[in-house]
Amino acid sequence: MSNTRREFLQTSAALAVGLMGGAATELRGEPALAAQTPATTGSGSVAQVQVPRMKFGSVEISRLVLGSNQFHGFAHYNANFGKAMTDWYTPDKICEVLHRANSYGINAFNYLNWAGAPEYLARFQAEGGKMHLIAQVTAHDDAASMVKNLKPLALQRQGEVVDVEFRNGTMDTVKEWCKQVRDMGVLVGVGTHKPEVIEYVEEKGWDVDFYSGCVYNRTRTEAEWKQLFHGEMLEMPHDIYLRSDPERMYKVMRQTTKPCFAFKILAAGRIDDPAVEEAFRTAYASIKPIDGVYVGMFPKRKDEVKENAEIVHRILTTA
Repeated sequence: MSNTRREFLQTSAALAVGLMGGAATELRGEPALAAQTPATTGSGSVAQVQVPRMKFGSVEISRLVLGSNQFHGFAHYNANFGKAMTDWYTPDKICEVLHRANSYGINAFNYLNWAGAPEYLARFQAEGGKMHLIAQVTAHDDAASMVKNLKPLALQRQGEVVDVEFRNGTMDTVKEWCKQVRDMGVLVGVGTHKPEVIEYVEEKGWDVDFYSGCVYNRTRTEAEWKQLFHGEMLEMPHDIYLRSDPERMYKVMRQTTKPCFAFKILAAGRIDDPAVEEAFRTAYASIKPIDGVYVGMFPKRKDEVKENAEIVHRILTTA
């Protein structure tokens, strides 16, 4: 990406009042992942640094959980960035990154049952990889089939689905879904981008085990954005990231006794060097010791798996 292009993107982002600035991660260079630290395949090698764990249900999982958006090109930035992800993330690369995450003690995966996912997961497992699946369930997924075929540790109703039901006043459909999943013998979770959803479920006393919360409320309606901007609505991408949003989500996560997983703590790549470690520090300082984070990774420009694992290890072992 040229300096002129980067400067244009950064300047455009800065024009939106209160938005997270910065262009998407630059796509240049391709590190030789296997040459940098041990264990980029299913060889059983273990990196020296291991991500600390938390109790979740009957097992212990890493407090850094691997996200899946990048595997499928869900960049939450623009179509060009998403295409760059899917071009780079061949099945070989996906399995390589899964194994590399394993080598740093990352043993949980926020799985999305999207195109090709069952195949790459089966290959990873056949090569000796092990991940506890915290699977997102969309409006098109059959939860019972996922439990039968994937043997997940937990199912969470996807945040996009939940936010629509909340906006439409039909949260009883989500409650019924949670009841059905409870009978399937897996942990039950509710995902959302809205702090008020967690407050609602807590107030109603639903039988759920955990929450997954996006720290940026990116599912506001156009009317909500106009109200926030005092009637003015700028032309901008679908995803808007306000600096003031994370503390709202972190606050409700601290108020519940249930485990929570914060996601998009790096604002879908808008937070980049040198602010990455500070964003991780803010996240772990803002959530409970029984909570974790989901982070997707796109190690084309640099070895994000190694970097993120080392950051989390440093934060949680020196706290």
